[in-house]
Amino acid sequence: MPLANTKTVSAEQSKKNARLFHYGNILSIAIPFPLFIFWFGASMFVYALYRHHPNPRVGYYTQKGAYYFYALAGFLVVILTFAPRVLFEDIRYALLLWGLCALVLIPLSIKEIMQINREDWKDTEYKDNTRNT
Repeated sequence: MPLANTKTVSAEQSKKNARLFHYGNILSIAIPFPLFIFWFGASMFVYALYRHHPNPRVGYYTQKGAYYFYALAGFLVVILTFAPRVLFEDIRYALLLWGLCALVLIPLSIKEIMQINREDWKDTEYKDNTRNT
């Protein structure tokens, strides 16, 4: 019997939450403009929301997704800061850079989603610290 003020997060909900960051990564690179920019902002919200989830595995997978995305975003900042002017004038270079980013981020995210799906998830009980007044 659960204690007073305890809540439960279902296993299915935890699994769904763990996959969310990775789905965002895939969409942001599949449709880079404008989703990459929007996901950069939204991902911070998702990270803050799920990194300290009652189920620690959700936080773990969220953090891994964040490592992948922010490393790629940091790489792009450096590359585009020092890129020659031709990169911005010739679409072939932009497509090549986009393809390289997709080649890195999409397989990593799919691998993580498959790992999340294979994991045995259990319901998680946690103490609710909010007051009902």
